[in-house]
Amino acid sequence: MSSGLVDAPPSGPDAPPRRRRRWLRWVLAVTVTVVLLVAGVAVAVYARLTGNITYEDLAPDDLGTTRPPKVAGTAMNILVVGSDQRDGKNARYGRVAGERTDTIMLAHVSSKRDNAMVISFPRDSLVQLPACRATRGLPGQQAHLGMINESFNSGGIGCTWKTIESLTGIHIDHFVKVDFTGFKGIVDAVGGVEVCLPEPVDDKKALLRLPAGRQTLSGEQALGYVRARYSLGDGSDIGRIQRQQMFIASMAKKAMSGETLTDPAKLMSLLDAATKSITTDRGLTTGVMTDLAVSLQGLDIGRLRFITTPWHYSLTQPGRVEWVQPQARKLFQIVARDQSVEGIKGGQAKVSRSKIQIELRNGTWRSGLATEVAAFLEQRGYHIAKIGDTRSKPHAKTTVVYGPNGETRVPTLTGDLRRPATRAMPGARTNRLILVIGDDWKGLKPLRTDDTEAIKGFDATHDSCAT
Repeated sequence: MSSGLVDAPPSGPDAPPRRRRRWLRWVLAVTVTVVLLVAGVAVAVYARLTGNITYEDLAPDDLGTTRPPKVAGTAMNILVVGSDQRDGKNARYGRVAGERTDTIMLAHVSSKRDNAMVISFPRDSLVQLPACRATRGLPGQQAHLGMINESFNSGGIGCTWKTIESLTGIHIDHFVKVDFTGFKGIVDAVGGVEVCLPEPVDDKKALLRLPAGRQTLSGEQALGYVRARYSLGDGSDIGRIQRQQMFIASMAKKAMSGETLTDPAKLMSLLDAATKSITTDRGLTTGVMTDLAVSLQGLDIGRLRFITTPWHYSLTQPGRVEWVQPQARKLFQIVARDQSVEGIKGGQAKVSRSKIQIELRNGTWRSGLATEVAAFLEQRGYHIAKIGDTRSKPHAKTTVVYGPNGETRVPTLTGDLRRPATRAMPGARTNRLILVIGDDWKGLKPLRTDDTEAIKGFDATHDSCAT
């Protein structure tokens, strides 16, 4: 019987459940719509990120005909350079013609995606440079002994790529170039990066003014922090490399944290900033980057290591550095063969040198001695936090001063010194060591050829603020 408003649904076991069908059709329609919308958004996001990237074509002749073989097919080696080009958006940092490499690194990702390394090459390294052809208005390069960053000035990124391959025997798969503005964008996208400063900084050249202590840097502040040379540490380029590595480690921890990866808005902001910031080869597509990022999601940050190519100051060309052998060669072989530095025997201390920060105080009347000692300690891998003088002079005995938090670090440092004294300061709250240089200073002990501490570096769990 009908109500007169709608037909009554038929009854009986064979009657079709019309309302159920209607509900099912709505569910299907909504599901299809959502899938299409998600797919459309994914395509749009992919297209946007792809459109952000600047590509630079490299010809086979740029890299040479005798390249190192690729040993592990799924491992990836990416050459990373920081450009100090100062035109356009970067003009505020000083108008200087041309483009130079402010930073040269090699990022290695293992074939199993269970460990990664970032190797820094000091830009003052005195090395045998290969011949590179003239290209894109650049003059090219004759084979000669020179500084490693000459290659970029002479032949661009292709010549730098060829130089690193010829020096290390490591097959490089891709390159990434980041400029000043791009670096700032990435830092801001992760919400800033935490650092610690032992004392206030006012560096007009680096456009940097910061108080002492623990703080989170914005992109603009971070750029000044990683570029500053003379206002932080001992003023050396090696000190700046160490500071850059610790900064990148801190940034990696934040970028790989659940806070960033599980927040779609933050993740999109980071991807957008990163892709806008780089110039790369056409082989490093958005798809390749995405696959690499997905495969590294489970990487323990304790297995992301930062290493500086073992070095010492040149005896023939003051101000330049030379690579220490056989340590440097061993490091390159490990990377080329897709091995890990974690299992290497020959480390000389329980606490590695790369995790120890030292304040140097000159207790003698020998001018410049603290700076000289700082250079020797940096060659071993120590981080120099500060250089100064003792309040009174002279001190007869070289002494390592430490607090309770730094006690485990003392054997590492004293193992490199010639019979120093030690003195505990029970009230000290820092793990930093203070080295007071006395009149008995006669240099460090010779470095053993089987000492492999330098090629282990430090991992991304290292907290520069834990001092």
